[in-house]
Amino acid sequence: MSSPAAARIGRIPTTAWRPPDAPRTVDGEPPLDEYFNSLFTAFGPQHWWPGRSQFEVIVGAILTQNTSWTNVEAAIANLRAERLLSPTAVGRVPLRKLQRLVRPSGYFRQKARKLKAFCVFLQSEYGGSLKRMFATPTIVLREQLLGVWGIGPETADSILLYAGEHPVFVVDAYTKRMLARHGWAGEDARYEDVRWMFERQFTGDTERFNEFHALIVQVGKAYCRKTDPNCGECPLGRYIEEGR
Repeated sequence: MSSPAAARIGRIPTTAWRPPDAPRTVDGEPPLDEYFNSLFTAFGPQHWWPGRSQFEVIVGAILTQNTSWTNVEAAIANLRAERLLSPTAVGRVPLRKLQRLVRPSGYFRQKARKLKAFCVFLQSEYGGSLKRMFATPTIVLREQLLGVWGIGPETADSILLYAGEHPVFVVDAYTKRMLARHGWAGEDARYEDVRWMFERQFTGDTERFNEFHALIVQVGKAYCRKTDPNCGECPLGRYIEEGR
């Protein structure tokens, strides 16, 4: 991914969310540590999430819904050119103008509203302060973010992990596809169950969650495609029968 260096934000001492008696999707545990080492050896560090500030990372997490990162970069470039990469600026800009600027990211009317909704939330709950917001315990802030219009689990966790360095794992379509093909989870596995598989094995390891998610996206694009997967050359190909 060609983009600015990932924003590095100070680590916040939080506690990873752990559901009581979270069910396993299948018997046993996937060898996630081996998966990580194999992917890191194959691809190296991914330098995620691209962004020059916490707020830019949040904007990217919202705009990347249902589109490619190339399209998001174009939308963020438009916002940067108009000096609209701050919560205050996005909160004040007319909705129609914001829609026009984020149009390259697709679903631009909805995404402009989502950006506005987040800024309203930030102002009403934290006086516009991202520092105060990210100082909130993970379990509390996650539930608050999920209550913001247009923010679902994947987006909320991306904001928590990449903008605030909270220790949560981001589950996306690539993650579910990989685990399903390896026999560790059903294709209809619940988001929270899959998330817990990673958080149980690497409790509180923010850096591992960051890198692992990025590596899974890379292997998903390169090998574990929805159609015509290339398991024979995939770095994880040798594990594919272990969970079956």
